[in-house]
Amino acid sequence: MSAADIAVLGAGMHPWGKWGRSFVEYGRAAARVALADAGLDWTDVQSIVGADTVRSGYPGYVAGATFARALGWQGARVTSVYAACASGAQAIGAARAQILAGLADVVLVVGADAAPKGFFAPAGGERPDDPDWLRFRVLGATNPAYFGLYARRRMAVHGDTPEDFAQVKVKNAAAGVLNPNARYRKAVTAEEVAASAVVADPLRLLDICATSDGGAALVLSSTDFARSRGVTDPVRIRAVSTVTPTYPRTVLDLPDIATDSTVGLGAGGEPAAGSFRASIARAAYEEAGLGPEDLSLAEVYDLSTALELEWYEDIGLCGPGEGAKLLREGVTALGGRVPVNTSGGLSSFGEAVPAQAIAQVCELTWQLRGTAGARQVPGARAGITANQGLFGHGSAVVAVR
Repeated sequence: MSAADIAVLGAGMHPWGKWGRSFVEYGRAAARVALADAGLDWTDVQSIVGADTVRSGYPGYVAGATFARALGWQGARVTSVYAACASGAQAIGAARAQILAGLADVVLVVGADAAPKGFFAPAGGERPDDPDWLRFRVLGATNPAYFGLYARRRMAVHGDTPEDFAQVKVKNAAAGVLNPNARYRKAVTAEEVAASAVVADPLRLLDICATSDGGAALVLSSTDFARSRGVTDPVRIRAVSTVTPTYPRTVLDLPDIATDSTVGLGAGGEPAAGSFRASIARAAYEEAGLGPEDLSLAEVYDLSTALELEWYEDIGLCGPGEGAKLLREGVTALGGRVPVNTSGGLSSFGEAVPAQAIAQVCELTWQLRGTAGARQVPGARAGITANQGLFGHGSAVVAVR
């Protein structure tokens, strides 16, 4: 057990869907499930960290206090975190820091969202210094347009095919069928993917994740507190990586509409090797003292089917350009050597932005406990999550048992 480990005492979710209610309801419900799972009362919690949802008005900007109020004021310290798609993992990181600093023994982490219909767009207003606003105003580029460009790049550079992308959806849908919290619980065939509407060539509707409502929560504690409650072998979080990109970036990442130039490096500057996503995972592995060879499973941010293949390479499951080969060999499917997105992924859930990185850790928790039911990875001992959001936000969490 590492001195930097913290325990996961409870995990809970509100099922994903389009429910038409406030994000506060979803977060409160997920928190109560997580507390019940931990065998604790809300009054036992010494700190609450909320992952923010800036699209849900002022309560979303102060999500920590919003959830504390919804659960009932009881004096816990409060923190609110916004980091785009990495908000949930940064909330976990903030909770871990408080625990390791001795500021709290028990911390509740909550993220929830009530997403708008259709593709995500920037918040309203005129903001010419905001690259996210600019890409819509200058390029008219929705997120799926970017996903399509990335898919085309993989086809050109690595020889991936639309059929490869479709198989990612087939794989994730098969896992989603088995997950009671998933929004889409229906098996999908490659033929159905190919027959779905083109959204951003070469990607079709079933290649791209939806926007969803949902919530997720974790009860985290020090390992000493866990032992005091009789939990001698808890799932433990061993690393939380939230590193930023290294200059220069030679491949486009949202929301930027241009790559960096090496001209600005200055004397003695050296470009960094590898992609931003690879650096996120690499930092997590270094902190955890583990490597890709130690993984039992992974949860990655499959905004599109093509991006999942990229993640295989970025988390070190295979070399550059080998993601489709790994998929074809069945390595990343349930029953494979390293199943990826055993939850069903965003393909089966859709995006509920501040909740998703927390939901990824919920899935690792259930898998490492051996309580994931029909989608259980036998003998799971270590897993990693990975996601990437706007403005250089990304995260990876390593959990072990």
